[in-house]
Amino acid sequence: MVVKHDEVDVETLRSEVRALLREFPNKYWRDLDLIREYPYEFVNTLTEKGYLSVLIPKEYGGKGYGITEANVVLEEIHRSGGHAAGCHAQMYTMGALLKHGSEAQKKEYLPGIAKGDIRFQSFSITEPQAGSNTSAIETEAVKTNDGYVVNGHKNWTSRIEQSDLLMLLARTTPLEQVEKKTDGISLFLIDLREIRANQPDSLAIEPVRAMFNYATNKIWYKDMHIPKKALIGEEGKGFKYVLDGMNAERILLASEAIGDGYFFIDQATNYANEREVFNRKIGSNQGIQFPIAKAYANVKAAEAIRDRAATKFDQNEKCGEEANMAKYLASESSWEAANACINTFGGNGFVDEYDVERKFRETRMYQVAPVNNNMILSYLGQHVLKMPRSY
Repeated sequence: MVVKHDEVDVETLRSEVRALLREFPNKYWRDLDLIREYPYEFVNTLTEKGYLSVLIPKEYGGKGYGITEANVVLEEIHRSGGHAAGCHAQMYTMGALLKHGSEAQKKEYLPGIAKGDIRFQSFSITEPQAGSNTSAIETEAVKTNDGYVVNGHKNWTSRIEQSDLLMLLARTTPLEQVEKKTDGISLFLIDLREIRANQPDSLAIEPVRAMFNYATNKIWYKDMHIPKKALIGEEGKGFKYVLDGMNAERILLASEAIGDGYFFIDQATNYANEREVFNRKIGSNQGIQFPIAKAYANVKAAEAIRDRAATKFDQNEKCGEEANMAKYLASESSWEAANACINTFGGNGFVDEYDVERKFRETRMYQVAPVNNNMILSYLGQHVLKMPRSY
């Protein structure tokens, strides 16, 4: 689907999002971080304003925008000091449903998601033993006369308690029975409302406390019965469908890291211009000024690659190289900016009221998730530079 970007002025969108985010200052996020509470008010407000439905086509009640516009929303959330982990999945899981879901699935769920009546925030893919080796997942969906029975164990299944729908990746054909290890894996869209009402014992959830405020969980599926209509696309093709969505996920989360980078640069610059030690602004010291300037240059470079990736994605062009580089460069530059910021603040950088230490913890994730940066280097080495596979 090619999006006509003349439908929306990106800078107007940016200004509108910034204005909305003033309702959620740093103290809002700081207080939630302290008790590890989900940002319900923030997510509800974004939903009401339609910013979480930007990728849903207009015929289903969404805004019909592209990744370019979605990037603006996520970047500005993070630049304002916020964190989009509570809601970003509704954007990056949307691709699999839009591209591979049936018309019946789209009509049943998309209008409700766009209105905010249905929450679609959870994706269950990673398993403790498999890790990044998705083809090695063991959660199985055994076919029955009227659907499938799911059994297995997942980790890093985030926001399931705040979701009505769950996207699940499971094996429908055992690994030893397929020619290619990525075959035999299927993607499902599960209505958690039905599960909670009729099969509550089939789903066990164990919350996991992470380094930052992130509503994630370990999950056990125990003889969970799901209908045939839960299958997205063709049986056994789920791995391919997930790969299709990974470029979008990389681009979108690169935008979050870029927003973090600008947050740190904004904070560091303001502090360096205000703080006086030895009768001079600390920003006049090259030891303070140069690291901030260098971080700024690298964040701007990441932004340029991110924009290129988004343009190619929205024009239905191959963008694997750009999407992966955007995520890599954005995560590295945001971490560089984080360190420059905390060095600028000195001891105050470790005090929660300045919000630097909170964002410092949050932005560290992007070098590891949704894919480790070493995996991105392997991708570039093998698929772009045509060197031998390294793993």
